Amino acid sequence: MQPHRFSIGMSLTGLALVMLLAWLPGVSMADIYMHEGRDGVPMFTDQRDMGPDYTFVRRYGRPTARHSCQGLTRSMLDQRAADQMGWVMHYARHHQVDQELIRAIITVESCFDRFAVSRVGAQGLMQLMPGTAREVGVDNSFDPRQNIRGGVTYFARMLDRFDGDLTLALAAYNAGPGAVERHGGVPPFRETQGYIERVFNEYRLLGGRP
Repeated sequence: MQPHRFSIGMSLTGLALVMLLAWLPGVSMADIYMHEGRDGVPMFTDQRDMGPDYTFVRRYGRPTARHSCQGLTRSMLDQRAADQMGWVMHYARHHQVDQELIRAIITVESCFDRFAVSRVGAQGLMQLMPGTAREVGVDNSFDPRQNIRGGVTYFARMLDRFDGDLTLALAAYNAGPGAVERHGGVPPFRETQGYIERVFNEYRLLGGRP
């Protein structure tokens, strides 16, 4: 697919930009970049690198996963969760995984923001990386049903791979199963260790027992 490239005046408002980009087929809002040409005219495209004739200015896109949790009260989080718990219960039951554990994972991953995107490109409620999404048959990670189905499927696979060990399964979900196997346990990554702790804390709040 050829990249979408178009010039546009700097006076365009952010709302108008979002509306315009929404009309472009096949363009994710997580993949819009602004560059400036040598003539000073801004260029919006789905390509991060435009070559030596353009200077990268900024990225436009969906809120990051961390940003999705800012200013969120518990009642607001519970309302977001309520909108998606039907799918959580369905797929957790199908894969014989505790639904409250899946709820805890989604809370830590995205605070139930279906449009969240991480700084490394993980997408949606359960923050599926594009390769993982393809692996579990998800073609739209921003669709709640697909994302939850894919995320629960992948987590269940991690549980099977690590003999039902919740800690190792969570480590694999966050850092990848290869990292867990290379290190013979939870990898010595601060992010992964903190992730496991946050999921278990949330799980306890929901009545689970890690």
